[in-house]
Amino acid sequence: MSGGKLAAGDSPRSASSADELERLFGDPYDEGNPVGYAPLLEADDRAEMFGDGEALLDDFRLNAEFVPVEYGGRLSRLDDLVEVMRAVYRRDPSLGLGYGASSLISSVNVWTAGNHEQRRQVADLLLRNGKVAAAYHELAHGNDMAGTEMNAVPTAGGWCLNGRKEVVTNIRRADAMVLFTRTGPGNGSRNHSQIFVEKSHVPAGRIDYLPRYRTVGMRGVQLGGAVFRDCPVESGALIGRQGQGLETAMRSFQITRATLPAMMTGILDSALRATMLHVTGRTLYGGRAGDLPHVRSILTGAFTDLLICEAFSLVAVRAIHLLPSASSLYSAAAKYAVAGGLLRATDRLASVMGAEFFRRDGRQAIFQKLLRDLKPVGFGHAARAACQTTILPQLGVLSRRPGSPATPPTALFRIDADLVPPAFDALAVSSRGRDPLGSSLDELSDALAGEGGDRTVREHVAHLRAELREIREKAGGLAPHELTFTADADSYDLVERYVNVLVAVGCLQVWRHNRDGDDGFLAEPLWLHAALGRLRTGWNQHVVASPSVEDGLFAQMSTRLTENRSFGLLGRRLYGA
Repeated sequence: MSGGKLAAGDSPRSASSADELERLFGDPYDEGNPVGYAPLLEADDRAEMFGDGEALLDDFRLNAEFVPVEYGGRLSRLDDLVEVMRAVYRRDPSLGLGYGASSLISSVNVWTAGNHEQRRQVADLLLRNGKVAAAYHELAHGNDMAGTEMNAVPTAGGWCLNGRKEVVTNIRRADAMVLFTRTGPGNGSRNHSQIFVEKSHVPAGRIDYLPRYRTVGMRGVQLGGAVFRDCPVESGALIGRQGQGLETAMRSFQITRATLPAMMTGILDSALRATMLHVTGRTLYGGRAGDLPHVRSILTGAFTDLLICEAFSLVAVRAIHLLPSASSLYSAAAKYAVAGGLLRATDRLASVMGAEFFRRDGRQAIFQKLLRDLKPVGFGHAARAACQTTILPQLGVLSRRPGSPATPPTALFRIDADLVPPAFDALAVSSRGRDPLGSSLDELSDALAGEGGDRTVREHVAHLRAELREIREKAGGLAPHELTFTADADSYDLVERYVNVLVAVGCLQVWRHNRDGDDGFLAEPLWLHAALGRLRTGWNQHVVASPSVEDGLFAQMSTRLTENRSFGLLGRRLYGA
């Protein structure tokens, strides 16, 4: 490993880090580009991590984005981190997970509950371009973390580990790992802990690695497992207090549930670009494929979905900074909604690509990789279903406490707003009935009525208020067993409806608070009409916008394609394509 603590002039990095990384990646379609699509796909065919891509990220010092400024890194804003990682996911999702996100998933547990020495250790490791693995998963128990069998027994010098972990990213090649293990009998919430294990401190022969798992997507990512046999670790390896492991995981999950799907919008961005390039260069029935009404509807629908996903992601990610007491609600909603939106939109784009969507050669061969690599967004790290079970019991509390004394701060929605660094230790396991975002609907309704503005927007707001009232009333009538994982389909349907309301309010507030910005498209209600219409029908992919809205969206897409800008909320300048 090389590198080390950043020089004073390098810390912190602003959102311009994303621009710099885009410049370094260059044109993905340039056949002479060593980090372009051609060599990337060759590495994928071999099921290898993209070596030249990893070398570029080493030189860029990507790991510094995961380390708080106070420990020598560049992490001061999670939304800036998301923008940098979108550049990685736009280029190669396997790099996004296998180089970057794996270490983020691990390290946030240390930033959340670790002591100063542990934080310094992790920071130093990452700033030397090292890797940390998150060893949570055991195949026999899936998302049931309370069923974990891996155990740690206290000894005179620390802890002795026995058990196995499976399907862990980078477990073999990581320099250290954050291990979720049982430290007490039974399945109670205080019987599990997290332990930081530096491999260089482990005696030889105490960790046996399992064969690598082969996967359909993310083929370059090193997924494996390990068996720990009488493996000693020092007493200072315990992260937080004994028995605090599940609580730490639930708090750190809020960071990753919000940020990881937000990063993976970059995959849909690239898939949409590949599809647009395909249809604008293809002739069907005597004209361009992109001029066919059904094709346009799918393309503008995917564009709308991307804007929805990035608008709500902005809110969920910033809530970690600004509304940490309610973040458990919004991060789970983001994972559920954004992951689902990305998957549906990309699947629909595959129908436009036709036979091209599964080709492993040709100019748009990247599409089939993007399609495969996106799939883990729905189940990786924390499944969408697990996010529903996080929201459901909180929905019951919300029904009994529908109001919220806190008005969401403007910085939650305004793109150019300043943010204080996140206080990870302020994150709460439950929102305890607080939902400033949903409760802002009443104030939003009054403000829009006073402005006398767009009638369509005001009508959507009235519908959302009625929908939220009905959801709360129905949730208030649920029996206790209907607020747990044993709930029936009707209860989970309430969760889906509630999440759709939150997403719609997020889009409304982002539009409202950025109408005076430099981005004319973002300020116009055009994209908002399309977004609210889609969400009103439960994100039905077959619902199309009006012809005028659709024409406006397609014109914007065409402009961004020509100007080489991203299709996401910020319309970021790209390098290449």
